[in-house]
Amino acid sequence: MKKELPNFAIFFCCIIYFEFFFKLFTNQNIWNIHFLFILLYDILIAFVLSILSSLGSPKKNKICFYLFLLLFTIWSCAEVIFKRSFDVYFSLATTFFADQAVSFLDKVLEILLSNALAICILFVPFILSILFQKQISFQKIKKQKIGIYFCGMIISYLGFYGLLFVYKTEDNSPYELYFHLENNALNKETFGMFPGTLIEIRKLIFPPIQKLYQPEEEKQEEETPKIFSKNVLEIPFASLASEESDAIVKEMHEYFANDVGTSQNEYTGMFQGKNLILFMAESFNSIAVDKELTPTLYQLTHEGFVFENFYSPLILSTIGGEFQELTGLYPNLSLLSNVWRKGKNYYPFGYGKMFEEAGYSVRAYHDHKYNFQNRDIYLKSLGFQNYMACFNGLEKKINCNTWPESDLEMIQETVHDYLKEEPFFTYYVTVSGHMSYSFSSNAMARKNQSLVSDLPYSNDIKAYLASNIELDRALEKLIKELEASGKLKDTVIALVADHYPYDISLEHINEIALNRDSVIEINRSHFLLWNSEMKETKILKVGGNMDVLPTIFNLFGLKYDSRLIMGKDLLSNEEGIVIFDDSSWVSDLGRYYASTRKFVANEGVSVSEDYVKNINQIVSNRIRLSKLILEKDYYRKVLGE
Repeated sequence: MKKELPNFAIFFCCIIYFEFFFKLFTNQNIWNIHFLFILLYDILIAFVLSILSSLGSPKKNKICFYLFLLLFTIWSCAEVIFKRSFDVYFSLATTFFADQAVSFLDKVLEILLSNALAICILFVPFILSILFQKQISFQKIKKQKIGIYFCGMIISYLGFYGLLFVYKTEDNSPYELYFHLENNALNKETFGMFPGTLIEIRKLIFPPIQKLYQPEEEKQEEETPKIFSKNVLEIPFASLASEESDAIVKEMHEYFANDVGTSQNEYTGMFQGKNLILFMAESFNSIAVDKELTPTLYQLTHEGFVFENFYSPLILSTIGGEFQELTGLYPNLSLLSNVWRKGKNYYPFGYGKMFEEAGYSVRAYHDHKYNFQNRDIYLKSLGFQNYMACFNGLEKKINCNTWPESDLEMIQETVHDYLKEEPFFTYYVTVSGHMSYSFSSNAMARKNQSLVSDLPYSNDIKAYLASNIELDRALEKLIKELEASGKLKDTVIALVADHYPYDISLEHINEIALNRDSVIEINRSHFLLWNSEMKETKILKVGGNMDVLPTIFNLFGLKYDSRLIMGKDLLSNEEGIVIFDDSSWVSDLGRYYASTRKFVANEGVSVSEDYVKNINQIVSNRIRLSKLILEKDYYRKVLGE
């Protein structure tokens, strides 16, 4: 009688195989304590699959077995391809952004080919199971064996559960992550691909209860000769809390009542009354700045305010970066789709509303499809009533039938729309720097190819630099037009990226950047904030996209409430903190890697025993409050129309 392998053994070996190569292909550390969590949870999954595929006749069991194995194989391929293509972990919330995926349909073949080896390796178990199917048992499971399997499930889960309590006291511990925190990236890094997704599903059905840590009183490092007011509004949080029936909203009221807010400073109102042109630059990064290739970008990053430690955290591609810039909040993946893109919430601190109330004419432009990701809807909710892009008017002025479109053309054809208005605020979303970075598929890279052909870099780096020459020329044109119209000295130009060019490998980025890591430093970028009349002002404080809005509002003397914005004014004396997609962070004193729970202090810096714990609490608060502000339409409750 031939000996057949039980399907449990096949499922378990295949799942561990998938988990191993998922970590390998996504550059994660494989051999650490996390693998024990993965092992125990995957034993549980294997038992469940084994039972479900053994309840019927051998024929039905065989069909179920191969369906499950094929599903897990395709699932693994999708997870690997998504992470390698967009440098973010796949989440169920990202399925709401199907229109973004559709926009890359013409790149499917290219993406599949670039991941062909990974796909082939991940399909090996499925192919082997077909070749050796005669050695696999598809018999109906016996009742006593079901009992044994259930015991195995209980033991594996108890082992997993017990291991959680071993690390209960640590910040961002597996215990906190499993029971309380909502962080898909950290889920995948800690618990693995399959357990991480199942944990995400559980939290979507049964949202975890998180607490807000009460803010500590503001610490004054030294006495200052001038006492500045706070950037806060008169909001009766205490009375609102006493009348609130929703326990979560009540907790928010109480939290904000105890928050002292951010102080104004010597830069408050510095640009009051001046014009503002704000850019969100597609995939812009410090590696695109070159004195010879991109002289205007070089000028704007070395004059005006020079932010030496600025980051543009990658959190779900363009929409995540833009959300941070436009709201000063941390992005929640599901709410970006279910709330932000629907534009039904009240945003009293929307750029359009704030500047229009200050007497500005307000416009917005984008040189790609006007309704991509519902940009036309969420910009309107922020007060941008006058928004023009491709296929709602801009196609009459520029070539919208190329990929990507030209930032230079957009500036040339729109700058005179507002130059005669005074004062004006204009928001631009660029596209010339968009991936893919090859001379065959990127029209802007091809246009400027001759200018980079002799550079000693990889082809994708050269194509990236060539595409950003178009942005540089757009800014050069803008400055010339402002000068010709006599508006240059009274205009501020600000620019921030949505994310780094994640289509380029870290290895190739480091051909220029040198020694960037894949968690924090890969996100290092620039925040351009420039006026022709000001002196160079270096700012060493750490900052990110979330901090752009309060910094600009303070400089333009706009009244806002710093307690209700999770980003902080980069010119204030409050410590700088930037949060990344897995809850890692960088501060003025060092950097914290959430997946390993390791803090690395800056050279020559020592921190108190509670420093990391305190910053982790601040990070937790800002992530949770950002979510709740959208989820509860909180601005309407405290500042509603």
